[in-house]
Amino acid sequence: MDKSYSLKGILKTIGPGIIYAGAAIGVSHLVQSTRAGALYGFEIIWAIILINIFKYPFFEYAYRYTAATGESVLDGYRKLGSWAIWSFFGLSIFTAIFTYAAVALVTSGLASYLFSINLTQFEVNFLLLVIVFVILLLGSYSKLDKLMKMMVVLLSVGTIFAFFMAIGKNPDPVDGFTPTELWNTGGIMFLIALMGWMPTPIEVSVWPSLWSIEHQKNNKYKPTFKEILFDFNIGFVGSGFLAVFFLGLGALVMYGTGEVFSNSNIKFSEQLVSLYANTLGEWSRPVISTIAMLTMLTTTITVFDGYPRTLEAAMKEIWPRFKKEPMNWVSKNLYWLWAILLSITTMLIVGWFTDSMKQLAQMAMIISFIAAPFFAAINFKIVTSDFMPEDYKPGVKMRILSFAGIIFLSVFCLIFFYYFFIV
Repeated sequence: MDKSYSLKGILKTIGPGIIYAGAAIGVSHLVQSTRAGALYGFEIIWAIILINIFKYPFFEYAYRYTAATGESVLDGYRKLGSWAIWSFFGLSIFTAIFTYAAVALVTSGLASYLFSINLTQFEVNFLLLVIVFVILLLGSYSKLDKLMKMMVVLLSVGTIFAFFMAIGKNPDPVDGFTPTELWNTGGIMFLIALMGWMPTPIEVSVWPSLWSIEHQKNNKYKPTFKEILFDFNIGFVGSGFLAVFFLGLGALVMYGTGEVFSNSNIKFSEQLVSLYANTLGEWSRPVISTIAMLTMLTTTITVFDGYPRTLEAAMKEIWPRFKKEPMNWVSKNLYWLWAILLSITTMLIVGWFTDSMKQLAQMAMIISFIAAPFFAAINFKIVTSDFMPEDYKPGVKMRILSFAGIIFLSVFCLIFFYYFFIV
């Protein structure tokens, strides 16, 4: 294992981790973490900290496998057996459908509020999908890389600054305020949803693996393991810390006031921007609106790129003939076929959940959490398998953390099923 690194090498390597952070800092942070602070204050901070710790190894393993073999983790799934790649493929289709819709609904709500668009949410979502498709058609990985770095930095600075400005300004609880109960059915549903997409669903660990390969091709530079790990830690650890700031902002500004976030995506967007404006001043309203909109737009672009890219790659692992020359029209356009299919399902789901952003987002997050133990187990399996180079296999501490993570995810799945089906 090459453990060396240099500043020049790190600068050439940084990219996939930042794009990952951009994908993470979307619904899970802007919506769910802020809502968590507004509902439960700092009582629920333990969940954000623990889920980031326990999910860490399974995201790191995707980078580790690519660094060790030069392949994506999907190659590792195929080597485990058809059960692994087929299971990943099927579960990814299911999670992709609801993730696409939830991200699109939040983004369209921000757009409607920011630009005062006098259209139905179905129409706004359609326009959003057209814009995203045009960007994906005209853009490239390198442009996505640069755009995401800029937006992540802007939103991070704005959120951290707003958090520290809010310290000491949090209002006293209103008369008769009763803290929201966490350990009941509604609270458990919220908790599982929060952890499902915190920092992102575990199946998203495949995306940076694919982006890393693309990044190396574009830069014509093969980074060392330590350089790849540095890029990963910037994205993962940074998004985890930022989630705490989002929760803190919701806790400091809204907890105990009697005000709750609306289920309507447009009203929620107005409340979210007002949360910043009330802390920083009215001058910040257009600035924060623009940054939040661009952040969700880049998240939408990342999600709309990540799932088709992953499903295309998974199909090529399942059916190798899609890789072979000469390729037919379907083989050449698998990415776009998946993008179109997922967009159609998004429009259908959004049409159904137009006025229930909270319900749709929570459903998508819970589905991701239920699938998490499986994705965690196969990521651990590939980096401890016989085909993984010995020098790159995780050490004792990472293995212990992995077992603890799988147990943690599995136990909370059982808690969810208990409250959902029995209580």
